[in-house]
Amino acid sequence: MHLTTNLSQFSSAAFSPTGRLIIVALAASSITAASIFAYQGASRRRRTRDLKNSLLKDHFQDAALNSFGGPTPSEPVLTWDESLVNEQLARNIAFLGEEGVAKIRESFVIVVGAGGVGSWAVTMLVRSGVGKLRIIDFDQVTLSSLNRHAVATLEDVGTPKVIALKKHMKEVAPWVNIDARVDLWTKEKAQSLLSDNPTIVLDAIDNIPTKADLLHYCNLHNIDVISAMGSGCKADPTRVQIGDISTTTQDPLSRAIRRKLRILGISSGIPVVYSTEKSGKAALIPLQQEEYEKGQVDELSVLPDFRVRILPVLGPLPGIFGLTMANYVITRIAGYLVDPPIGKNRTKIYDTALYHLRSQERRLFSNDSIPLTLSDVNFLIEEIYRGRSAIPPHHIQKLVLTRWRKEDVVSIRNVVCMTKEEAGRHEVDILQEGKEIEEIYTLDILEIIESRIQEAIEMEKWR
Repeated sequence: MHLTTNLSQFSSAAFSPTGRLIIVALAASSITAASIFAYQGASRRRRTRDLKNSLLKDHFQDAALNSFGGPTPSEPVLTWDESLVNEQLARNIAFLGEEGVAKIRESFVIVVGAGGVGSWAVTMLVRSGVGKLRIIDFDQVTLSSLNRHAVATLEDVGTPKVIALKKHMKEVAPWVNIDARVDLWTKEKAQSLLSDNPTIVLDAIDNIPTKADLLHYCNLHNIDVISAMGSGCKADPTRVQIGDISTTTQDPLSRAIRRKLRILGISSGIPVVYSTEKSGKAALIPLQQEEYEKGQVDELSVLPDFRVRILPVLGPLPGIFGLTMANYVITRIAGYLVDPPIGKNRTKIYDTALYHLRSQERRLFSNDSIPLTLSDVNFLIEEIYRGRSAIPPHHIQKLVLTRWRKEDVVSIRNVVCMTKEEAGRHEVDILQEGKEIEEIYTLDILEIIESRIQEAIEMEKWR
């Protein structure tokens, strides 16, 4: 009875004008809420899809994978506030000038190898504003590589080294165009990997055959290149220097590369970063006997022709090699000329040069002592004469010191660096027969030597 009464009352209320308005309002609210929820859901799905697509576009725009399973990403075009870029590069502009930094920003540099040496070179090239950078390496970040890699973290382990580098460098200078190539440099791929007319190539490869192939290709195609020699088993940063590959000493990797390049007709003309330090206790770690017992030891290498045994590396040394390469490239591109000496710490050469000078003074002038020390000889040969003879074509082998003018006593102002053969002729013509220097040497040679002597006088004030 009560139920029938309640239904009757509800029916009357529903069909009343007020009831109909309430029902319409509720229906409209439900439809509106459903529409809002549907729109929000669709928006979320669209934003998620766009975000995923943007990530894929940024990092893997080229969907094709290379033989190492890595993408070959193309770089999106970015615009950046030039005033912010100039502020970021303010110290470089103050040092190299606006024109020098502009040259750096217009340059295209390729770094082959993104490990302990290459990663540090890349870091400073990016921070210095190199406009476009291509990094080539097939390898991945491992736990053991974290002791020497410039930017890799635990999160990057298992990631291609070039991708890890690009990710971190984009947080430093997003306006630099970084082309990360997960690929192995081979002479078969040289034309594509070194395409687009690079300003200079940095060789940070640690495999001898591949390294020799890269240097030969660059030399053959007139591509400027600088190469890193061996940083493994080294511990003394004061022995790291830049020189021509023909002058390298105390470096097994340099020796092996020199031999291969000579076979290819190249004996000099390639600048390298190397260490004159003799390797101490550190050496290649031997394989365990059980690995030999398994057979096919060569299969343990990453790739055919790659080293199997592990070379000990002290973390800071590869970094110093890479930073030295980057500094060479930056100053070279900017036109800030640095003239590094041919070699340093060449004790045998200094001893020979000092002995020759003392012997000459004793024989010709009855002088039992001279006011020059081994340190002075080092200074003269390396800093003043840049490790070369003062006489064209400026040979770098068999260097000695000789008195310059017969009438003046031996001093930093009256000693010249020559080869032993050149010094012998100078001794006969000038010091024995008493001919005038102007009779023997051309004006160009005299100007070179005079400028070196004046430089020695100026630098002597600060020694």
